[in-house]
Amino acid sequence: MVDIPGPVLDADTAAHLTRHGVRSVCLFGKNIESAQQLSRLCADLREVLGDDALIALDHEGGAILRPTFWPFAPSAMGLGAANDPALTEQVNAALARQLRSVGINWNFAPVLDVNVNPANPVIGERAYGADAALVIRHGRAALAGHASGGVAACVKHFPGHGDTHLDSHKALPRVSKSRAELDATEFAPFRDLLPLTPAIMTAHIVYDALDAVHPATLSRPILTDLLRTEWSYDGITLTDSMGMQAIDSHYGRGEAAVLALRAGADLVMALGRRDAQEATLSAMQAALPTLNPSELDASLRRLHTLAAAYPSASTAFDPATDTPLFAEAWAHGLSAYRNPTPPPPGSRVLLVAQRRVQRENVSEASVDADTLARELGNVYSVQLHAYDAPEELDWAAIRASGLPVILATTTRHRQSALLGVQPDLHLALYNPYAVLDIDAPAAVSFGFRPEARAALLGWLSGQRSLTGHLPFAEVNP
Repeated sequence: MVDIPGPVLDADTAAHLTRHGVRSVCLFGKNIESAQQLSRLCADLREVLGDDALIALDHEGGAILRPTFWPFAPSAMGLGAANDPALTEQVNAALARQLRSVGINWNFAPVLDVNVNPANPVIGERAYGADAALVIRHGRAALAGHASGGVAACVKHFPGHGDTHLDSHKALPRVSKSRAELDATEFAPFRDLLPLTPAIMTAHIVYDALDAVHPATLSRPILTDLLRTEWSYDGITLTDSMGMQAIDSHYGRGEAAVLALRAGADLVMALGRRDAQEATLSAMQAALPTLNPSELDASLRRLHTLAAAYPSASTAFDPATDTPLFAEAWAHGLSAYRNPTPPPPGSRVLLVAQRRVQRENVSEASVDADTLARELGNVYSVQLHAYDAPEELDWAAIRASGLPVILATTTRHRQSALLGVQPDLHLALYNPYAVLDIDAPAAVSFGFRPEARAALLGWLSGQRSLTGHLPFAEVNP
């Protein structure tokens, strides 16, 4: 699997795909401009990739949504907070319908990580929660939704990214739990949902209890001994991007790809620059005579079966049809921390918010302070205190205004400079674990998308309640 440079399949890229016999492509924001353009791109890719074309996208919900022209689905944790598996199934079926409408037939979702670490820098609200049973319940519903929507799901990040302090995009994490601990938490969702799982994406993480040397992506004890032999899984195993620093900083691209195949991966995600793709694909081709022929045949069979079960063909559908579903799904997840009470509508308030939050790694750019102030102006008379970094905030001066202070947190990561600050009300619009740092009652939306903000405005104006429940412990461990 490779990625391509832009929103159009140019002749040089098409020749590159044909030359190497590539049958699978992962799309990103750089490839997406409009629904019409995306549908054309997928059609062009099908012509080059052939009948077994697999065209994929990370389309999880929340912050992990590349197209901006469709209604936005809630994050997994927002659905976990709503705790209605029927709603989770409906939302995931709608995500699948969006993709199928343009010809994308593989979604890298749902996330089955059990986010037991509040300081996790990369999972957070992408997980359904901190309880394995809840993740299993909603993961099952998400897989059913994808199946009914006609798009292959791919669960991730096997065997679990929920208890790391490092982001595998930037470093190589290590989990040192015992096998019994892993079985009870990290492994449980993946193991229990295997019969419903078309594909699994591997994690670039070392699990000492199984293989103290290799990350899971490159580990035969994990990908073959555990997954294939012990658990009898016969679906697709796909690596996460081999360009992530957890792999790229420790192995050569070609070396890592061959190690992944030897470990038992069916498909290697060779993303990035053309030279990196060429190195990876050439190394894989050269290694083929040294690999187990029966395992290669099994991998090809699995990939053909997946493509045949979920053909890439655009289906007529108006994604706006699901706008009410997504709006209600965001609203049902709204959750309270320490019994928040909003200022009365029409009050003068002081809004404290970060001026701008840029796109970061896998997550899209968050909402800016001016937009928040303008929207809150529908309920209050808003004075905006925008900041560039939380370290610059003078809380004594902020409190001296005499106005009710509303702090909106809009960043992916928790910010140590906000630890212990005391606004009158906290609106947690991104990382929900920020409520553990800020000494104030909070309303938690599990995301910053327009639908999340509209639901919060409904609560602030007295039109709806906070009916969700935080799917994690309300104290720092």
